[in-house]
Amino acid sequence: MKLVDIGGNSFVSAGRVVAVLSPDSLPVRRMVQDAKNAGRVIDVSCGKKTRAVIITDSEHTVLTAEEPETIRERMQAAHE
Repeated sequence: MKLVDIGGNSFVSAGRVVAVLSPDSLPVRRMVQDAKNAGRVIDVSCGKKTRAVIITDSEHTVLTAEEPETIRERMQAAHE
């Protein structure tokens, strides 16, 4: 199991990540709100602005202050 640093001294299993999204679009904001209502949000942004939304295969939504490009680079490094 390879772990990816997602900021805030937090890690996620690289194999469980389905998508890394920018939180700027309305559909992503709706998805985050629906996940909050269902109790499936994990917020690791430590009070900072959310810059990336990570969707896992267990339908959990992870909010992080790292840029989506940074998460992508870290995931690519984990797969190598």
